[in-house]
Amino acid sequence: MTAIQAIVLGAVQGLTELLPISSSAHLFLIPWIFNWNIPEAFDVALHFGTLLAIGLFFFKDWIELIKGGYKSLVKKEKNRNGTMFWYIVIATIPGGIIGFVLDHFSEQYKESFSENPVVIAIALIVMGIILYLVDKKSKSNTSYEKLTLKQTFIIGFSQALAFIPGVSRSGITMTTGRAMGVDRESTAKFSFMLSAPIVLGATILKFKEFIFSFEFLLGVLVSFLVGIVVIKFLLEYLKKGSFKLFALYRVIVGIIVLGIVIF
Repeated sequence: MTAIQAIVLGAVQGLTELLPISSSAHLFLIPWIFNWNIPEAFDVALHFGTLLAIGLFFFKDWIELIKGGYKSLVKKEKNRNGTMFWYIVIATIPGGIIGFVLDHFSEQYKESFSENPVVIAIALIVMGIILYLVDKKSKSNTSYEKLTLKQTFIIGFSQALAFIPGVSRSGITMTTGRAMGVDRESTAKFSFMLSAPIVLGATILKFKEFIFSFEFLLGVLVSFLVGIVVIKFLLEYLKKGSFKLFALYRVIVGIIVLGIVIF
């Protein structure tokens, strides 16, 4: 793996993990198109870069959530941060179970889904259409601070569909949030927060496979820096903008991939 490849894939991860356009799809498609041979553990390392971006950008939020969770568990003090902390923990469980199971059937998973460009293209197109329709028709009745256990659990459970590359973890959680009337900015923020435990768990499981070369660290750094910019951009954009742009992008990329496979 070269430094250029690390920079390109790091930038792609920073963009696509946090936008609802599927990082797993892009991290497969780009090496597939250019015939790059990329170590599997590098994918997880790039996700760790965006995890650092989420941790830094929402640092104060995480501190308050952890403090609140501690107070609610140990001191039995009811507080909104504590409630949200345990909502995130509960919502993480379905995605964590799916990820653990897939890790034990990785070869079959690759052959059927993660390394099948047709599956990826179809998932990009279908989820792009669903994201557009749901976002267009849904109201914005709920803010981040008013999310309920039912809403957070259903959003977390929807992550299970992200095992299909092209669906997008952030894409499916944001779509589900919008379907339940959560406003765009809030559903994006909760999606970011919800991704942290899953990525942290994957990083711990794959840590022994990491190769701490210059290219490896460069990719993580680029993923982190781009991730910070993307989080700030998306939260500001969604205050007035919709998911239409990202839905259209998904459909276009899906059609291009199908064209490459066919011709």
